[in-house]
Amino acid sequence: MREEVALYAAVAAGGFRRYATYGTATAAGVFTNTVFGFIVAFTYIALWEQRPGLGGYDQAQALTFVWVSQSLLAAGALIGGGFQEELQERVRTGDIAVDLYRPADLQMWWLAADLGRAAFQLLGRGLVPLAAGALVFRLALPSDPSRWLLFLVSVTLGLVVGFALRYLLGLLAFWLLDGSGINLMATVVSIFFSGMLLPLTVFPGAFGEFVRALPWAAMLQVPLDVLLGEHAGAGDAAGALAFQAGWVLVLLGAGRLLQSAATRKVVVQGG
Repeated sequence: MREEVALYAAVAAGGFRRYATYGTATAAGVFTNTVFGFIVAFTYIALWEQRPGLGGYDQAQALTFVWVSQSLLAAGALIGGGFQEELQERVRTGDIAVDLYRPADLQMWWLAADLGRAAFQLLGRGLVPLAAGALVFRLALPSDPSRWLLFLVSVTLGLVVGFALRYLLGLLAFWLLDGSGINLMATVVSIFFSGMLLPLTVFPGAFGEFVRALPWAAMLQVPLDVLLGEHAGAGDAAGALAFQAGWVLVLLGAGRLLQSAATRKVVVQGG
């Protein structure tokens, strides 16, 4: 058990170091996130001036939603930049056979690597845009350390949910010749249903309840609501984290089943 933990910790550290080498790309990403954050922030200001309290947020909370979303965008690979393209390419070229021969679980290996990537993106591309937003706008950032701790737990669960969804996409390459189409569709779905375009609380009625029950809500909407105090009570916070943990178990389990089927397919094909 200790050896396995050490192995996956080393894989995560390798993922962190790998993305840390791309200094120019990181700087460009920080600039892009910051500029885009200002564009969205001023759009939100105009919208909330016309519709005060939209989605249950005041203007400061809405602006906090914008800037924290920008800080999580790269870490959560909400518009691409995750690992699934690499996994799909390794399946296409046959290099996946090397991965299957490793003395490590395929799903856990990719999860550790992706968490390492996400940790770097959170630090490297997340802090500067949030600081820029806080300097220019009045944000509703909490002062309670326990709220920040719950937020970090929620972010971690959201990252695992995002990984689990993208792992399913990666495994589909065992059956599809080209994953670019499903990757594009997945990006569109992620943008809309995670809350990155607009907070999911602005959608009314049954449709709003439906989108907030989907796994994409666990990637962004739930962590933001935890930070903003929408789940301030102990019971509410526990319920929000349980919602995320439930999707983690469901999606990782689905990935395990699909991985098993994909492995059998490789054997049948002679891989």
